[in-house]
Amino acid sequence: MTRRTRLEQAEHIAAAESRLAAGETQREVAAALGVARSTLLEWCHEQPLGDAPAGLVAFVRTPEGMSWLHRMVIAAHFSITLRAAGGTRLVSEFLELSGLSAFVGVSDGAQHKLNAALEAALVTEAEAQRTTLGEGMAPRQVTVCEDETFHPGACLVAIEPVSNFILLEGYAADRSAATWTAALEEACTGLAVEVIQSTADEAKALRRHAETDLGAHHSPDLFHGQHEVSKATSLALARDVRQAEGRVLAAQAQWQAERAAQQQFEARVPRPLGRPPDFKARIDAALNVLVAAEAELAQAQARQSEARELIRELGVLYHPYDLQQGQTQPVERVAERFQAVWSRLKALAEAADLLQRACERLAKAERLTVQWLATIAFFFATVTARVEALELPTEQEAAVLEQLIPALYLERVAARSTTAETRQRVHASSNALLDALRQPDHPLQSLAPETRAQVEQVAGACADVFQRSSSCVEGRNGQLSLHHHGRHRLSDRKLAALTAVHNFHICRADGTTAAERFFGRAHPALFERLLLRVPLPPRPRRRRTRPPKPAYLTPAAA
Repeated sequence: MTRRTRLEQAEHIAAAESRLAAGETQREVAAALGVARSTLLEWCHEQPLGDAPAGLVAFVRTPEGMSWLHRMVIAAHFSITLRAAGGTRLVSEFLELSGLSAFVGVSDGAQHKLNAALEAALVTEAEAQRTTLGEGMAPRQVTVCEDETFHPGACLVAIEPVSNFILLEGYAADRSAATWTAALEEACTGLAVEVIQSTADEAKALRRHAETDLGAHHSPDLFHGQHEVSKATSLALARDVRQAEGRVLAAQAQWQAERAAQQQFEARVPRPLGRPPDFKARIDAALNVLVAAEAELAQAQARQSEARELIRELGVLYHPYDLQQGQTQPVERVAERFQAVWSRLKALAEAADLLQRACERLAKAERLTVQWLATIAFFFATVTARVEALELPTEQEAAVLEQLIPALYLERVAARSTTAETRQRVHASSNALLDALRQPDHPLQSLAPETRAQVEQVAGACADVFQRSSSCVEGRNGQLSLHHHGRHRLSDRKLAALTAVHNFHICRADGTTAAERFFGRAHPALFERLLLRVPLPPRPRRRRTRPPKPAYLTPAAA
């Protein structure tokens, strides 16, 4: 006979109490409900443990109260173990402190079993929703951000950066190109996606996987180039500044000591016989040393500030459109600006007399310029092909390429900017371009509403093609590390459950999940579906009273 859930038991109790109040006998009620009379009496007379409030006890006996209790317990597991990287013992502590332990078992075994059921249900529900959404998915060309993390085995992670949807997240025996390709192809099974670009670091396996196996463009992460420049310059220049500050302090102390010696000599009464020391020459010499030390400090600080400025400049100039006016930046122009930055960095390295190791790091970062320029060329080629496929008149096609796509790109840059000043400035440039497009006499306004909507959709997808950062993967790897540190290992089921929560539960400010943004349509709420799949833990058992522990030094009976 199938064991009834606690919700079904609560429904039977409510029905039984109603029938008994109407005058039916216990046997008649039990027969009508299909349960044994003794079982029905046991359900009706069962009392919670502890001193729970009478109102809460009465409420939990009802079907609505049992549904509420179910939601509270599952929410505690979901939030603590999957969102906050906690364990089931924290869930048990929460249930005890909240008083809900009077209605549910909080033993390690009961809570661990429930948590395992929750993770399994998460994985099953996510796979079902992914399959359903994939069946009606429109074909898409996507970029993937890829990287590995270790805890302690290699975990391959691939994310579509626009939607932040995790395409691949799983453990692998190695991180070779063949392993990456096989894992990503398996992850994309059933999805109408074509990977046209990979944004990642310069690992040889990742480059081979993208360029050779997938036939996609490899876009080096901007941060890795900036990081190489920072490693080459920051420590050495900071050391020069500290040493220069030390020389300034020493020179100031010497200058003040010479002045104090003069004042002490002149204050002596009577003054010593003989020729007095040449205090002026000593003070002037100490002052010259101080001025020279301050000049060296100013130079060191200037070199440090210039290095930081040049590192930021790499990020400012690496865009397909100018952030001031939204004008197209030809590859040749960007190449000239890159060359100017590298020339200044080389001059700075020579002036600061950096070590050979630092110069090699600068050269390593400079080699990324070729791939960065290739990424810009790839962007313009892809955008031009997509816009030409719309078959618009020449004037309208030019407006899309020179105004609409740059405006949407600047809008995305503004949203990612870290400072309010930059965000407002770039957003203003985007609005200026969009305002011109909204004028009634603009060529794009003559298009039919359906065509105009299609043009806007294609332009937005074009603006998303340029991806210079894999920060979404780096952030995900950090989250996985937090879960790993709390458990020392992540099972395949736990990892899959965390992936499901990321894709189908976590929402952005607009209320959409990564799956909604990736597939382009809504899906059932993940947590609500879990409530249908995961049962409540059993009722708490009555704990046996432990006898008091006798004192070891109690005298023996006479």
